[in-house]
Amino acid sequence: MMTSSSSFRSLMAAALVATVLCLQLGGGAVAQQLREDYYDCTCPDAYNIVKRVLIEAHKSDVRIYASLIRLHFHDCFVQGCDGSLLLDGVPGVINSEKGAPPNNGSARGFPVVDAAKAALEAACPGIVSCADILALASEISVDLSGGPKWGVLLGRLDGKTADFNGASNLPSPFDNLTMLERKFKAVRLDNVDLVALSGAHTFGRVQCRLVTGRLYNFSGTNRPDPTLDAGYRAFLSQRCPRNGSGSVLNDLDPTTPDTFDKNYYDNLEVNRGFLNSDQELKSAPQAQGVTAPIVDRFARSQDDFFASFAQSMINMGNIMPLTDPTKGEIRKNCRKVNGS
Repeated sequence: MMTSSSSFRSLMAAALVATVLCLQLGGGAVAQQLREDYYDCTCPDAYNIVKRVLIEAHKSDVRIYASLIRLHFHDCFVQGCDGSLLLDGVPGVINSEKGAPPNNGSARGFPVVDAAKAALEAACPGIVSCADILALASEISVDLSGGPKWGVLLGRLDGKTADFNGASNLPSPFDNLTMLERKFKAVRLDNVDLVALSGAHTFGRVQCRLVTGRLYNFSGTNRPDPTLDAGYRAFLSQRCPRNGSGSVLNDLDPTTPDTFDKNYYDNLEVNRGFLNSDQELKSAPQAQGVTAPIVDRFARSQDDFFASFAQSMINMGNIMPLTDPTKGEIRKNCRKVNGS
């Protein structure tokens, strides 16, 4: 039986080990590897803090979960997952990615990121990066919408620059399959990643301007896209008339628009993909034997889709993450570089 003295020494030894471990995990002057437990010692409630902010935001904005995962996607595809998309423009210094065509007027959710950052700064100032907030918000958004959970790898720093030109070349809703494959390959993501990550279009909204070409003048033919289901085309034509407002919002998935499920792939199977880039995964001539079988597999099994999506989100989060403290920082305000 332990004496009170030996028990005290054991407790002190355990505390010392925990302290040393926390110091090791907390980073320092060298680049660190991304880890699920990165904030366990320095900000252990980080996940729940972000989750509370998102739940509150969702009460007044049903679109917010889909919008936040899109921010993470658009951030990671441009000079890596470094929070560069969140930076506001500074004349002569930063040409904000927010103004690039794929983001201008459509990227949204920035005030919610600000709210999450403010809550984290109040709890553990100077600890959690804005880039990691986007990664956390994406997983939480999917989970709260009925989708899979995954272990979010953390430890990114925030960049000090933006890349307007890179943001202008993001994967586009107008891209054909060849271009989509090229853009994903450029960031070391494969065709499974392409098809799985496209599945994020199982929730959220999209503007009419992104589908009017398919409805009325596909590839300059003055005719609709022949791959588009006739009944779905008639429905969309009512929602998005030829001379109507291009800003009218439509459900990406008309069946379960706010639920994260496999219905996106079910829609592609019957030519009801909203965006050209979506239907290309199933209907492009070269899709057979390449991406179409992956679409088929996910349409058959939601479990398969969920597992692949979770892994692909981890893969995307590993696109050139900024971890070198000589090049990055923990922004106090996600919209601007520290000291600016």
